[in-house]
Amino acid sequence: MTAVTEALSAEPERHRIHLDPFVSDLEGESAALRAAGPLAAVMLPGDVPVWAVTHHAEAKKLLTDPRIVKDINVWGAWQRGEIAPDWPLIGLANPGRSMLTVDGADHRRLRGLVAQALTPRRVERMRERIAELTDGLLDRVAEQAAEDGTVDLKAVFAYPLPMYVIADLMGLDEAILPRLKVLFEKFFSTQTPPEEVLATLTELGGIMADAVARKRENPGDDLTSGLIQASEDGDRLTDQEIVSTLQLMVAAGHETTISLIVNAVRNLSAHPEQRELVLSGEADWSAAVEETLRWSTPTSHVLIRFATEDVPVGDKVLPAGDALIVSFAAIGRDEQAHGPSANEFDLTRETAARHISFGHGPHVCPGAALSRLEAGVALPALYTRFPGLDLAVAPGELRNKPVVTQNDLYELPVRLHS
Repeated sequence: MTAVTEALSAEPERHRIHLDPFVSDLEGESAALRAAGPLAAVMLPGDVPVWAVTHHAEAKKLLTDPRIVKDINVWGAWQRGEIAPDWPLIGLANPGRSMLTVDGADHRRLRGLVAQALTPRRVERMRERIAELTDGLLDRVAEQAAEDGTVDLKAVFAYPLPMYVIADLMGLDEAILPRLKVLFEKFFSTQTPPEEVLATLTELGGIMADAVARKRENPGDDLTSGLIQASEDGDRLTDQEIVSTLQLMVAAGHETTISLIVNAVRNLSAHPEQRELVLSGEADWSAAVEETLRWSTPTSHVLIRFATEDVPVGDKVLPAGDALIVSFAAIGRDEQAHGPSANEFDLTRETAARHISFGHGPHVCPGAALSRLEAGVALPALYTRFPGLDLAVAPGELRNKPVVTQNDLYELPVRLHS
């Protein structure tokens, strides 16, 4: 290790930006990360030091740099035993072998096999089912609203829709969804007690393994069966690869879309002039989806990549063996990418499509099309049914969940009519 690498690895704690485990001010935290430069020294909850890429251009470069890999065994802190097995974020840093955690030829192999199952045609076939689920849930929203028209839109609509969709897509038994809700909340939370971390991971793995075993016995027209059947030149996914892939896709497939719907409603309520653009037809709903993805991205930080050698980033160096997170919440408002009005929510913005909120490069999110489809069906249906929908509380009263990877709320209280 060079002297400069040693100096950078030993970056004084006072110079590190401590990510707030309670996410009390994500906007302020993201601004501080951007101001620290394209490569910021960060402390994750649990006092785990990492680096964060916080600018758009540098993020695109690093996300396609072969020197930045997903193999946790490259991480010096992991090799030295400094990362506790019950660290609350261990399931995100080391989620098991899947296309998320390998690179190069192994990644191409796994992603290619997954692509055989998650085809554009399969996603598009979900449109009618998403519309059907949306209509049924909007009926429930109306039924469960109080006399004054208030209801928790997240609990009744934004949460169940993506969960039902991913269950349908993966062929999961809807009876297990309430338990998965509890487990995934523990999986993502920074506040999960250490004694529950490994138990949560074990139970999630067991549920997914049971789902795979059932589909081996009784395959259907679903993605889990497709993963089992996918092959290339006789090569197939192993059971463990299928289990890890299934867990990854269920976790990412519902959490991202929940946050996308929640944040779109929050943004449109906080910016009534922008809401009027889509309600009047002056702006397309796809613009609302893309600007939400940029301005208040569902995934605030993605964990975690590792440098195989010293990598220059701006005027700093990402040292070999150190860990890197991608701070999408900071990146989405980078003025160098989105202009001097980057901090404004604007549906007429021409640069919105340039955001990288679903990632970039080989590991770009394979479920991006499905998430966009769900939001693109759900949001216009919601406002068609309830055109006067608005927040029932001041925006400052909304409570962020203690999840450093997701830009999410505990609840979304709305009033369905003025």
